Amino acid sequence: MTQAHMLTRHRDIQNWVSDRKGTPAIARVRNSLGEMRAQLKLRFAQGPKPASLSVEDGMSPCSWTAWLAELDRQQLALKVEPTGQCELVSRQAMN
Repeated sequence: MTQAHMLTRHRDIQNWVSDRKGTPAIARVRNSLGEMRAQLKLRFAQGPKPASLSVEDGMSPCSWTAWLAELDRQQLALKVEPTGQCELVSRQAMN
């Protein structure tokens, strides 16, 4: 059985996502204290068309530079499953 692995290097994350026709996005959401924070998301294409974001889901497309800067600020890593699924997790969870 193959295990999940963590990606923290910017180039590795961008390549993994881009190879799967994914795009970065950020939403501004309120936390439990009412403060605004950035929520990172990755969108993947369903079929031959590129991934799209809609206003309804609250996500805005952004540059890789902005997305990766926020990833570092929040100390997150991309956890990649052998099935191709991925999720953002705390880098502290890696230890």
